[in-house]
Amino acid sequence: MIPQELNMAEVIGQPDCPPELADRRWYMIAGEVFEISPVNRVHGWLASRINAHLTLFAEVHDLGEVHIEVGYIPPGDPSTLLVPDVSFVSKSRLSQAPDTGFVPFLPDLAVEVVSPANSIRCIRQKADIYLANGARLVWIVLPDQRGVDVCRSAVGARLDIEFVGVGGLLSGEDVLPGFALELSRLIPNPQSS
Repeated sequence: MIPQELNMAEVIGQPDCPPELADRRWYMIAGEVFEISPVNRVHGWLASRINAHLTLFAEVHDLGEVHIEVGYIPPGDPSTLLVPDVSFVSKSRLSQAPDTGFVPFLPDLAVEVVSPANSIRCIRQKADIYLANGARLVWIVLPDQRGVDVCRSAVGARLDIEFVGVGGLLSGEDVLPGFALELSRLIPNPQSS
């Protein structure tokens, strides 16, 4: 059984997760633990493709590291742990990231792939947390809508969301300067899903 509330102070510094969380995928918002369901084929394929494109670009340009399902804790908020499907951390920030344990800051880019087990409201709540706590860009991949919500910080407490459809170009903006991916290369054709 997963505990309903947990503080990262109970987890940080331990060589492993608490026994009740071992071998499970989970994230936490404001102390509430959410178990992550296994993903479907399309979700896994999309995360894998995004990871491949970002990793190749980041390595060629020596920009930083791309990760899959790494745990990040917002600075000053030990009651939250987010686990994006794919993330990018710039080279300038890597020295702050420990080799073991969760990363004590949020990535420069967080990518969340929406699957049937997620609600868009929940994913946008995560996008808010990412952007309010140091992330510079969030991509919410929407397989059913054949596009990506590109989220940026906006004035006030609102997200600036731009939908990029399958005919558009996904940009790394100032986070991954020069990165551009035609969504037609990423989003599967409905007949092949």
